[in-house]
Amino acid sequence: MQPTIPHAINRQYDGLRIEWDQTGHEGFYPARELRLACPCAGCVEEMSGRPLLDPDTIPMDIRPASVALVGAYGIKIQWSDGHSTGIYTFEQLLRSCPCIHCISSR
Repeated sequence: MQPTIPHAINRQYDGLRIEWDQTGHEGFYPARELRLACPCAGCVEEMSGRPLLDPDTIPMDIRPASVALVGAYGIKIQWSDGHSTGIYTFEQLLRSCPCIHCISSR
């Protein structure tokens, strides 16, 4: 099976826009929602998957300060609150794509 690699990732002040292919499939991932979904061990209990992150500690105006590729399977985001340990896999991001087509097919 071929890995899912986005065509383009565009960092914006209020989130990330990911173009999944050249046919127009893209999703906008709001910054705060993405930060709250951080999969790192400090934000999610590794064995149970229980969230550890208190949403009240995340600023409403959080933003992605920078984005870096992690191999050919994901991205690492440096957040404006200083957090940067989570790796968001492309598979995870595609599964949670917020575009209308993906939402309606879930």
